[in-house]
Order: sequence, then C-alpha cells, then structure tokens
Amino acid sequence: MATASVSFKSREDHRKQLELEEARKAGLAPAEVDEDGKEINPHIPQYMSSAPWYLNADKPSLKHQRNWKSDPNYTKSWYDRGAKLFQANKYRKGACENCGAMTHDKKSCMERPRNVGAKWTNINIAPDEKVESFELDYDGKRDRWNGYDPSTYTRVIADYEAREEARKKYLKEQQLKKLEEKDGEDGDENVASEEEEDEEDGLKIDEAKVDESAQMDFAKVEKRVRTTGGGSTGTVRNLRIREDTAKYLLNLDVNSAYYDPKTRSMREDPLPDADPNDKFYVGDNQNRLSGQALEFKNLNIHAWEAFDKGQDIHMQAAPSQAELLFKSFKIKKEKLKSENKDKIMEKYGNAASEEPIARELLLGQSEREIEYDRTGRIIKGQDVALPKSKYEEDVFINNHTAVWGSWWRDHQWGYKCCKQTIRNSYCTGLAGIEAAEASADLMKANMARKESVEDEPVRQEEKRLATWGTDVPNDLVLDKKLLDEAIKKESARKKEEMDERKRKYNVKWNDEVTAEDMEAYRMKRVHHDDPMRDFLH
Repeated sequence: MATASVSFKSREDHRKQLELEEARKAGLAPAEVDEDGKEINPHIPQYMSSAPWYLNADKPSLKHQRNWKSDPNYTKSWYDRGAKLFQANKYRKGACENCGAMTHDKKSCMERPRNVGAKWTNINIAPDEKVESFELDYDGKRDRWNGYDPSTYTRVIADYEAREEARKKYLKEQQLKKLEEKDGEDGDENVASEEEEDEEDGLKIDEAKVDESAQMDFAKVEKRVRTTGGGSTGTVRNLRIREDTAKYLLNLDVNSAYYDPKTRSMREDPLPDADPNDKFYVGDNQNRLSGQALEFKNLNIHAWEAFDKGQDIHMQAAPSQAELLFKSFKIKKEKLKSENKDKIMEKYGNAASEEPIARELLLGQSEREIEYDRTGRIIKGQDVALPKSKYEEDVFINNHTAVWGSWWRDHQWGYKCCKQTIRNSYCTGLAGIEAAEASADLMKANMARKESVEDEPVRQEEKRLATWGTDVPNDLVLDKKLLDEAIKKESARKKEEMDERKRKYNVKWNDEVTAEDMEAYRMKRVHHDDPMRDFLH
C-alpha cells in the first residue's frame, strides 16, 4: 500500500492492485517491503502510506511519515561557560578597544570600561572567549532545562543537611542545659514547676522534630494515575479520615440531595430534617454562604460594579488594591448610613428614646380653660393656634376671594367666588357667574332647536359633464362632418391596435383634442357593464 508517486494505471492493473491489497490484508500474500527492507503494514490507510508527489519517491516507503528532516548527529550539548581560548600579549587589529579580546567589539564588551583602553595601553589584554553555535531542533529550543548541570543541586542538599544538623545540635544543648538546671535546684515547688516547663519544652522539641516515619507514611503513594505509555502523570494521596462517613452514604434515599461523583460535591443538605447539633455535614452551599467565602464573593461583586462604573480596578490583576478599595467603600457606606440616621432622628425624633412624650401631644388635650359665648366667640382664654404646613395657605391671586379648589362641578375644580375652572383666570365676581349661566342657557336652547328642526336635503342641479370631464357648456355645437371624420379615425386606430403588423414606422402624433374627437372616442369606447356591448360595434 505504501505506493510511490501516483502514475496512470489501466482498469485491469487497478483491479489487480486492489486484489493484491485484499490478499495482503487477509495474510494470503506477503507484505510489501520498503527501500530499507522493512515490511509495511497492509492495514495502514492510503492517505498515510502514499508519499507526496514532490518527494519523487520511486519505491514504496514510509520515510515521509518519519522526521526525515532532523539531523541524526544532533547532540544536546550546551555552551562551555567561562572557557577561554587564547590570551595575547599586545593589542591586535580588530580587537575590542576596551579589553583587547578578538571575539567581540567595544559595544558588546562586558568588562568594566577602562579609563584608557587596551588599544592604547597594551596592558592586561583579555583572553578570547570560546564562541560556540548550536543548531537546536524544535524540542531543544523549548527545553527549559537544556544546559542544566544536575550536580549543582548537591550544594542545595548540603546546605539543607547542615541546617538540619545545626538545629538538632542546638535542641540537644538546650535539653541538657535544662536537665543541669533541674539537678542544681532544690524544693518541691521548684521541681514541680520545672517538670511542667520540661514537659512544655519536650512538646516543643517533639513539634520541631518531624517524625521520619510519619513523613514516609505521608509520602506513601496510595494511587498512581497511569497513562498509555506506561508512565505516571502524578500521585493521589487520600487524606480523608477513614472514620468519616462518605457524603453519599448519609442519606440513601434516591430523591435526597444530589451527589456529583466527578467533583465529589453535594451542594444541598442530605439530612434537612435532622437535628443541627448532631450533623457534621450540612452541604457545600453552607461553606459558600458563610465565612470568608461570602466575603470573597462580596469583594468580587464590588470589583465588577466599580469597573462597570469607570474605576480602574481588577480583582485578578491587583487584588490588594481591590481589597483596600472595598474596605474604604464599607467605611464610607457606614459613615453615610449613620449620617442619614442622625439627620432623620434630628428632624423627626426617635420613638425608641426614653424621653416621655408630652401629654398634650399624646392625647391632644391640655389644662388650659377657654370660655366661648353663644356665637362662638372667645370670652376668656386664648384660642389654640393651628399648626401650619410648609405650603402656602389662604393666598388669593388675581383678585379672587377664594382659593383654587374651593368649587367642584362636572369633574372640574375651580374658584367658588366666580365659578371659573381656569387656574390663572381673573376673578369676575357675580357678573361672571351670571354671564356663564346665560351662556349655558343659550347653548342649551340652540342644541334643543337644532334637534327639533329637521334639515331638508339641498337639491343640486344635475350637470351633464362633457366627454373630456368638464361641464357641458350651453352653447356647445358639434360639427356633423368633423364628427364623422373623427369616428372613422377612431375606428382606424382601433384596428391598428388590434393588429400591430399594420402599425407604421413613422408615427405622427397630434396632442390637440377637439370636441368631435372626444365624442367619437366616447361613442367607440366599449362599455364593459353594458349587456349589449357585443352588438354595438
């Protein structure tokens, strides 16, 4: 199947080729061999085994599927850092003017700039660096550890071990010092207190020292995630306490809280009717709606709203700035809330305060005595002043003696003094009222008279319109000879419209229409609503 460049084949050759491929797939014929003597799998698809035309492959091969452009002599070597080649005794032409090396110029020199360069002093000529060039492949250019020497990590291990040894030595010295102080002192009280201190120091020492067995147990691989290549992509440590009951076993009812096995999450409470004091798990939503999760959610919402309002704030790009702005926002919000509360209490008072309400305000009564006569005038005492609102009262405009809204009629407000329903009108007094009533009576009389009188239809004279749409004048006279000519001309035009072959090439047009032409047109016109139209012409 691994064919070379496609060439023309006859139908018979093509049939034989298909039969040979089927036989190779069935194992009846030997497999095809490439130019290197290796057998080619007959089940490889044709689009993979066929070589491109531009390779000019003469023999079947799978070479085009391999990385045939790569260099077989490629080695992952790296630069020899700090290597020197040759050191001259005097300055050479074309060398660096600063240090005297031939491998770079003055602009690329990494040595400290000298007051007087090596070009003029011929002293301390720098050796030539070893310049290497590598042609790296695709993976070599992107290998972040290319050129790394693993032996350099031994220094990190040595530093860590030296630090651990020093820590153990110091802890041992402290423990011996405490034991010596304990042996040198007497007294039961002192001994008891020192025993307590020793116990605390022993706990501190135990906490400082990490048990190697515990470390080994923690590093123990419980499960290895394997791939198709045989390697492992990582390790999974199971840190759950085995005494805990799994989430999905708390409630075995099918209609209970949903458990997602992929994410191992259960958002709702599996036991909503149980005693809250006996439950150790109430669902994942409880963690999202309480504690720092809720604070973080409010912080994100504040950052989004501030960004929408034009502030340059981003939770992921600058989290510290976003948190600082959120704190200042909460402080300003509380301050503004307290100011509004103080203003409201200052204006309307505080009903929850301990100050007793005045009796006259509570019951609307007082101990003041007021005496009235039969007409309602005050004889003794002083009248109670009525509280006024913030709106202007008893203000009369445009010579009115009543306020707007003191009169109502037919779903309209007005003035009682003149019975007008226009707000900015001028008061007309009693004369205006009488004139309005007279106008209303006159309008009612006219409406009644109009309903009683029947209007007779006006007779219009019938006018006969002329043939061209205007009124027929009384002195219109049609010439009979001209009318006959116009009829003949209209008949000829009708025939010409019916048979287009008789139409002449040069047509003379006259836009002057006489009364005889219009009369002939009317007489020859077909009336579609006339039942005798087929017998007229």
